[in-house]
Amino acid sequence: MASHGARGRSGGRPTLEEVAARAGVGRGTVSRVINGSPRVSDATRAAVEAAVAELGYVPNTAARALAANRTDAIALVVPEPETRFFAEPYFSDMLRGVGSAISDTEMQLLLIFAGSDRERERLAQYLAAHRVDGVLLVSTHADDPLPDLLAQLEIPAVISGPRSAAETLTSVDSDNYGGGRQAVEHLLSRGRRRIAHITGRLDVYGAQRRVDGYREALEAAGHEVDEDLIEPGDFTEEGGRRAMTRLLSRCPDLDAVFAGSDVTAAGARQVLREQGRRIPEDVALVGYDDSAIARHMDPPLTSVRQPIVEMGRAMIDLLLEEVADRRPTASRVLERRRLVLPTELMTRTSS
Repeated sequence: MASHGARGRSGGRPTLEEVAARAGVGRGTVSRVINGSPRVSDATRAAVEAAVAELGYVPNTAARALAANRTDAIALVVPEPETRFFAEPYFSDMLRGVGSAISDTEMQLLLIFAGSDRERERLAQYLAAHRVDGVLLVSTHADDPLPDLLAQLEIPAVISGPRSAAETLTSVDSDNYGGGRQAVEHLLSRGRRRIAHITGRLDVYGAQRRVDGYREALEAAGHEVDEDLIEPGDFTEEGGRRAMTRLLSRCPDLDAVFAGSDVTAAGARQVLREQGRRIPEDVALVGYDDSAIARHMDPPLTSVRQPIVEMGRAMIDLLLEEVADRRPTASRVLERRRLVLPTELMTRTSS
């Protein structure tokens, strides 16, 4: 009997034909067994699997993918600089969710950064060559040309958070509006009345929706929205420091801050302490994401949890469905889906 890893008759890697001869079946039958076809008897399947094991046959997945017009690869595209990707927990959590979901498939995951014009041009050429079966787009801004390029190339794609209410790509998002509203309602319930908001980047639809939630919560409680208490940020720690400095200069009587991310809240906290403001006695602080930063901050940060890992898994599930549906893109436009996952306020001592 041949041992595992046996070589074929030519001395090289065993072929499909040699497996068929060893099992006493035709080449097509071996192919059906390897591809999991149900149209094979249990006895035949057992004979083929035994022959595969004896010869050490390894299916040529590259050839199979080529025959099916597939690459068995998915690109996770991040239109941000690498420095931001590695600095913000949002991205690592998203990658964790995507990675855990794709590990159950035969797909390979490619991580591609497209934060500069040169990187976007290189990516456009790569995608035009159809070297991936589908694309996951993370952290997309309103004016990003990549979603339209994917639609033009008819490459299946799923986006993390729509660019607008009129998004044409399938998207997975968290309830940013509900999260913003939860944060402000919590602060109001604690007796805070001068609640500031440091936004995320306002060319990101999710950041806009958090502002909408902030406004609606104040108005529903009978409070007029003071535009001086809204300061644009960019989701970064440095942006949080700059925004907090401006807010304190303009509105020194503020008694609470809702920050667009935990990283932003960390920057705001530093400025508050430098200016002698106690948290939460003088100024209550709430972040967004419920990252490790929130749990390890002093004091621990109240934060809106968005299920980032779950979002990554859902993106893979939806993308694989689109990859499996080989109909032309035009016939599938009306089937674009938008999945919105719930948020949850995690209350800690910062508020």
